Amino acid sequence: MCRGSSLPRCLFITWPRGSHMTLDMAAPVVMNISSVIVFLAVLSSGSSQALLPLVINTWPFTNATAEAWETIEQRNSTPVDAVVAGCRVCQTERCDGSVGYGGSPDEQGETTLDAMIMNGETFEVGAVGDLRRVKDAIGVARAVMDYSQHTLLAGESATSFALEMGFKEESLSTNSSVQMWLDWRSRNCQPNYRKSVIPNPTKSCGPYKPRPRLPTVRQKASDSVGPDNHDTIGMVVIDEEGKIAAGTSTNGMDHKIPGRVGDSPIMGAGAYASSGIGGAAATGDGDIMMRFLPSFQAVSLLGQGVPPMDAAALSLKPISKHYPTFVGALIVADVHGKFGAACHGISEFHYSVRSPSTGAVQVMSVKCS
Repeated sequence: MCRGSSLPRCLFITWPRGSHMTLDMAAPVVMNISSVIVFLAVLSSGSSQALLPLVINTWPFTNATAEAWETIEQRNSTPVDAVVAGCRVCQTERCDGSVGYGGSPDEQGETTLDAMIMNGETFEVGAVGDLRRVKDAIGVARAVMDYSQHTLLAGESATSFALEMGFKEESLSTNSSVQMWLDWRSRNCQPNYRKSVIPNPTKSCGPYKPRPRLPTVRQKASDSVGPDNHDTIGMVVIDEEGKIAAGTSTNGMDHKIPGRVGDSPIMGAGAYASSGIGGAAATGDGDIMMRFLPSFQAVSLLGQGVPPMDAAALSLKPISKHYPTFVGALIVADVHGKFGAACHGISEFHYSVRSPSTGAVQVMSVKCS
């Protein structure tokens, strides 16, 4: 045992955040110098372990993580392919009811979709907002990137583009989403996202008109946003060569005003990727978070040498300063395979990771501020 032994016999390694490992150098371990260097490099990176490829996504959407991992492991597959494949799983499984069809009906009872894909190698982006009657939002977002010179298409025009590209038109409503909308109507349309209108939006379903005079009280974060009303899938994939892609897919907020587009399809807000540096993706109160571009901020911090965990926390600080009650989280990964997350407004945030170091998809957690 190393306890009480001399320094030359023992190697004491300090890990991040105070944990440690002690190695008995008298044990019969045979390593060549290259093995020692690799071993110490892995240890020095802490729980993130600098190994690639890496798949990381918001929430415990582990089937999506696994699908992205299987895709990036295939020969000739790209990080963009993997992000699209992973997000598609969540769209099909309707992860937590907040991704894909059949969830989050708007004030008129219609489900609409937002999605985005970003290639960190070329900085090409494809995105759709308020997409109607087409289920494969992430697929349409990729089509915008691959088959147009635009970045973001929205509403009925996005649907028209999708149909031109061969996507199928079909209803996004289900029995459960229709019932959700009927229940909301029976509660006098509570909660909703209206303000400064008449009749009083806390008691009425409208129709609404602007109040003659706007209040001077500053808007706060919405009370309607909670753990069950913001579960966007945001995903970052990094291949063995350090090429990076990031993307998102969501059906937005329950009972949103028709036409609302959240942060998910906004590059720098919902997600951002820069090959050679890293990627990030966000989830939460998109109407608040998009004003601060947290994903872009996090990747910028990575470029300055800030570790992923710290980059995530620092990118959320300006939001919590101005909106102390907002709810949101951010996942961040650097080009070396290190990763981290930060969150605010809930007790704990869970996210999914797969890399050579994890051996399988792992659900990680972080305490929130």
